Amino acid sequence: MQLAVTHAMAGRSGTAVVVDVRSGKVLGAYRLDVAARRLAHPGSSLKPFTLLALLESDKVNGQTTLLCQRKLSLGGHNLDCAHPVTTQPLDPTTALAYSCNSYFTSVATRLTPGQLRDTLVRDGFSSPSGLATDEVAGTVAVAHSSQQLQLEAIGEWGIEITPLELLRGYRDLAQLSQSESHGRLAPLFDGLADSTDYGWGCLAQPPSAMKVAGKTGTASTSEGRWTNAWFAGYAPAANPEIVLVVFLERGHGGSDAARVAGEIFAAYATSRNTNVSAAQ
Repeated sequence: MQLAVTHAMAGRSGTAVVVDVRSGKVLGAYRLDVAARRLAHPGSSLKPFTLLALLESDKVNGQTTLLCQRKLSLGGHNLDCAHPVTTQPLDPTTALAYSCNSYFTSVATRLTPGQLRDTLVRDGFSSPSGLATDEVAGTVAVAHSSQQLQLEAIGEWGIEITPLELLRGYRDLAQLSQSESHGRLAPLFDGLADSTDYGWGCLAQPPSAMKVAGKTGTASTSEGRWTNAWFAGYAPAANPEIVLVVFLERGHGGSDAARVAGEIFAAYATSRNTNVSAAQ
């Protein structure tokens, strides 16, 4: 894993970390210090946690459908949806796979500012992950308007986190998926799997039988007009063994980070198959 992470991130500015889902042991890392101390907006990589809050509070369920409005501007942010045009309403699974801003900013208003903040804090986005020394803690603000709430729900306002905090959050999701895969949280886990099937995370899926699950993010910055790129996810999707985060400084989009993740997942799939063959 260390060789795979180093190779995939060669010449790139940012960080990537792989950990074991069960033990939390770091299996491979590129610039772990950056992962522990770099604070940034998470962008759409936060949407699974917004959906988690909505599902747990019964604000949405698997049958909650909305038609994507495509055009969207909030607080000076151009958030037009770029996923394939569909004339059919989206359910939460498809909305997560497509990373539909129209859907998530609409349903987010069913939460109060306090509910959203409390859920994100509970999910660990204002405390060190414990995966490295000398970590800093992220910040989660309470929205004071509907627009701020909507922007926070998609990781564009009021929240800055470290890559290790996001990694810890996805590790928790990977563990939760084992007990809730067929329960009320199914739209969340199905959406993460579908993201790497037909959604924005498809470049993270390696050419192997091992299915991965995860989410991309393209986040604005306070430093300039560029964006940062994120991918976080786990594999195998049905029985997670590893969890991964990729953060690219000045990445053109979440697909850039997904491509890096795909290379790392491919190396893990190859190693996993080799170990199985050796055991036989």
